[in-house]
Amino acid sequence: MPARPNARRLLRAISAGVRAGIEFKIAMYYAYVIRSINHDFLYKGHCEIILKRLNEHNSGMTKSIRGHMPFEMAYFEEFATREEAIKREKYFKSAAGRRYLKKKLPPYFNG
Repeated sequence: MPARPNARRLLRAISAGVRAGIEFKIAMYYAYVIRSINHDFLYKGHCEIILKRLNEHNSGMTKSIRGHMPFEMAYFEEFATREEAIKREKYFKSAAGRRYLKKKLPPYFNG
């Protein structure tokens, strides 16, 4: 899949910065789907540090889904910007997104 226009622009900027000797952190953002191990429940969200976020879900820090613990990672996608991750999370929550996930995930992940 070819790089998105924003991603190409970001890669050019990073390359120019590296050539100029600039050091910086590249932040990645994720849209993710977690599955409750004990219940028929999928949760969709977005974050910057995906393993930390999964641990937060499993430690009960997300009050609204605490009753569905524990969780495992079912699916995720990586993005260069928070806005892209949020857009994809919203898609996952739509009817079309749920159909997409149903096709993408193994049968035991489909809640």
